[in-house]
Amino acid sequence: MATYKEIKGVTVQTLDSDPVVNVGAWSSGGDLNTAREAGGGTPQGTQNAALYFSGTTGSPSVLNEEYNGTSWSEENDMNTTRYFLGGIGTYTSALAFGGYGPPGNSNASEEWNGSSWTEGNDLATARYAIGGFGVQTAGVAVGGSVGTPSYSNSVEYYNGTSWTSGTATPAGWRNAVGAGIQTAGLIFSGQNPSLTTDALKFDGSSWTATGSLNTARSNGTGTGGTQTAALAFGGEAPSVTAITESFDGTSWTEVADLSTARYLSGGSGSNTSGLCSGGYTTTRVASTEEFSFPPPTSAILTEGSIFLSGGETLKGFGKAGNEANGTWASGDAINTARDSGGFFGSKNAALLAGGVAPPSNTLVEEYDGSSWTEVNNTPVTGQSSGGFGTQIAGLITGAGNPPAPAQSTLTYDGTNWTAVANLNTARYTGGAFGTQTSGVYAGGYSGNINGTANAEVWNGSTWTEVSDLNDDRWKVAGAGTSGDSGLVVGGYSGPATNSATTEKWDGSSWTEVNDLNSGRSGGKGGGTVTSALLFGGGPFSPGPQQAYTEFWNGTSWTEVADMALRRENQGATTVGTAVGTMAVGGNSNFTSPNPTTITEDWNVDAALSTVTVS
Repeated sequence: MATYKEIKGVTVQTLDSDPVVNVGAWSSGGDLNTAREAGGGTPQGTQNAALYFSGTTGSPSVLNEEYNGTSWSEENDMNTTRYFLGGIGTYTSALAFGGYGPPGNSNASEEWNGSSWTEGNDLATARYAIGGFGVQTAGVAVGGSVGTPSYSNSVEYYNGTSWTSGTATPAGWRNAVGAGIQTAGLIFSGQNPSLTTDALKFDGSSWTATGSLNTARSNGTGTGGTQTAALAFGGEAPSVTAITESFDGTSWTEVADLSTARYLSGGSGSNTSGLCSGGYTTTRVASTEEFSFPPPTSAILTEGSIFLSGGETLKGFGKAGNEANGTWASGDAINTARDSGGFFGSKNAALLAGGVAPPSNTLVEEYDGSSWTEVNNTPVTGQSSGGFGTQIAGLITGAGNPPAPAQSTLTYDGTNWTAVANLNTARYTGGAFGTQTSGVYAGGYSGNINGTANAEVWNGSTWTEVSDLNDDRWKVAGAGTSGDSGLVVGGYSGPATNSATTEKWDGSSWTEVNDLNSGRSGGKGGGTVTSALLFGGGPFSPGPQQAYTEFWNGTSWTEVADMALRRENQGATTVGTAVGTMAVGGNSNFTSPNPTTITEDWNVDAALSTVTVS
């Protein structure tokens, strides 16, 4: 028998304590004296020496506060009342510029000398939602809005005395976050004009695209850092987010989330020692969070490592993961934009069939973990069907065949489709879960606006009607691993009634368990009766869709990281654990069909666990 050293080339380490995950952490700092949003900060400052100035408390302010690493103190106010302004520099040498009102856009500039603000020469163009980077004597103001809405590509340089025109950005920007100095700068986390993952480097004379953020967002915040070491956190993506990303000069990596999702906050420090203060959640907040990476002396966990902790317990760092701590990241786009397709398989081996492009279609695409490929079409046109099983042994059923619900069931063997026994009750948008030989289809639309409670079990050859759901509903989601165990979640149960109900199937009956936090229809997800996700969906009418994601731990639902794109009727894996879930396509506009090709993957960090040996 080979030893571990013979297999891996290294011995098992003995450590006094567990290594740490190298994703950093946010911790609580001192609160601002006055809760506010859209103020200016000192991105070139430090975690222990920062300013947060101006902003809005409900009306524009001149407030100015200084942080000493523990608490905020009120300092001399600014001269000009405004918010949505730009801010650069340090806590002893800062520059504020631009902003909004009253009575309108501002071109005012002010310099801070560590004790008071002095009015300086104005920007050439009055604007708000302005970004920037650099220091007080060599700054750059980028983009902003001069109207409602507008996206400026104007750039101005500051030399410590006056502003001059600079090299425009390739496209208009607003709400950009800046990092670095005048001759080596970076902008990111803004709109141009849509939410964007774009980031641009500046060398003092020209702009160049650099590594894209993982999550498109606006109204986010960042730390000044340098052009090759910055931190982006919070913002609207489009829902308020806590996602934090670190830049190494080439690419962005998701690290630990903020404790409180927020946008329009203040930022200071570096990508290893940052500060986030104030902002807006569902209300203005005064809270401050401090970001830090483990010290260089810490032992860092790497995937696949194995060690003796405390010299006694054998542990490993693998891919089991805690689903509740996952985050969404951009995935590989499908070839044809559509929503309401049938879906089955896993994160790296999935299939999307039919749907609305519009119109309803028979198109089928397979996913191999890196790209989508068109394969054999379904023999019948359909939409809003339920799917379960694997990519090479899957099933779709309960399709809409406009204008009527349908009963057809099709199995897939990895190449071809075969028509098999029909459902007993024609319907679509029911909840589906299971395998090709053992599954459930429950609820759905059968011609009644209130939906149906009908449930049927599939045994591999026929459908059998079983106990009904407790509630009539349609546009529901399903999760489960077999016809004996699963969940049906959410849905629409009549005029203006978006259900938060969760029902659990035990093989013979349905039991209502704890509700979702946000009732919705058209959401999708997957997992098991002890570990599942539900994401997207929204009110049946009048919309809009949501990006909310909730995690089921077997007992209750918890809100976790939102998707980047609000959508409903997307494809989603329905078997296995929530670790392997993804959101594929869907409709992102309730008022009119707007199918998308966008895919997002739910990623979960590796988990540390005890290794049992015999």
